[in-house]
Amino acid sequence: MPNASDDLFTREDPIFANKELLEINHLPGEGRIVGRDDEISNLATAVNPAIFGQSPSNVLIYGKTGTGKSLCAKYVSQRLVDTAEEEGVKAMFAYVDCAQDTTETQAVQTIADSVNDPAVTGIKVPDKGLSTSTYYKRLWRILDALYDVVLIILDEIDKLSDDDILMQLSRAGEAGKISGCKLGVIGISNKIQYKDRMDERVKSSLCEREFVFPPYDANQLRDIMDARSDAFRDGVLDPSTIPRAAALAAREHGDARKAIDILRYAGEIAQSMGASTVKENFVTQARQRAETDRFRELIRGSTPHSRYVLQALAILSLSNQQQDGFRTSRVYEVYENICRQQGSDSLSLRRVRDLLKEHAFLDIIEQSKHSGGSAEGSYTKHQLLEDPDVVKDVLTEDV
Repeated sequence: MPNASDDLFTREDPIFANKELLEINHLPGEGRIVGRDDEISNLATAVNPAIFGQSPSNVLIYGKTGTGKSLCAKYVSQRLVDTAEEEGVKAMFAYVDCAQDTTETQAVQTIADSVNDPAVTGIKVPDKGLSTSTYYKRLWRILDALYDVVLIILDEIDKLSDDDILMQLSRAGEAGKISGCKLGVIGISNKIQYKDRMDERVKSSLCEREFVFPPYDANQLRDIMDARSDAFRDGVLDPSTIPRAAALAAREHGDARKAIDILRYAGEIAQSMGASTVKENFVTQARQRAETDRFRELIRGSTPHSRYVLQALAILSLSNQQQDGFRTSRVYEVYENICRQQGSDSLSLRRVRDLLKEHAFLDIIEQSKHSGGSAEGSYTKHQLLEDPDVVKDVLTEDV
């Protein structure tokens, strides 16, 4: 009797040679960082004093999602650590994802744990159970015991619940918390207006240097995807596939992550269809799938009313395509209609305002303040940052 598993699984992937190169969390090697020479050079200049054991400049980096901010910050930091070692300077960098570690305690625990060597310091940094001040005390002792200079990357810094850790880190030296180690902070934010809501004392300490990373253009996106084309088997990619994906991504967002997603999905579509090549027409299908999957992931676990609010904004966006945002009162009217259709009691206007703020925090929508003069007073407008067709499709697919 033949083994049923013989033809159940494909033993050799006909499309992908090294699919890992197309994963978002894959950190490319030096040769794969494309279109960011100036940004890398500027960042290196700002932190260059660390190579000699001196204080690096604190840096704030702005730019939209997928513009290479985290990638360049990690790359420059690792190069700095390697170069400092050649100069006899003990350097290190720590990376904190502030979207995950949103509180001061979580962030300082992550930093202390990542830079610690308990075999040398004899200091333990447990996941939880210590007060914030105790975590700080252990961090300061670790830094002075092990390093001459440390860079701390705070990614998505705008997701932190407050500025307290920025105050502590940016002033640790002058406050006498550390004596043998110099400290530098690289803050990364997707929001250009983030600095406006910073504490003035933090702003003066943290914003010594500021850099803006612009979206990638079509040529840069093409180079980025070309650099990862060895994720595919030889001859599998149609010559027009990458240029098409690059043009599409540049026109819509200039986001390298989304562009790489599109390329990966195009390969998966070819795979599922049994095609021998990744054709240009797969790119359009892949773009829709990438957007849909990303948005589905964003709203995973959200409450029904949270979804109704987004659905209301999607309906307004699709029926008023020339309009750049809608007032809270208008969103609320459509939301109430959706609740009636679903046989659900609507939440209060105040609670819907809170839900809209939560969506703005996740960068699903953008909020802007407006003044209607003395007659109307001030009001807020809300605009979807996602494709309204995608939002509507995902929100109604389970209904």
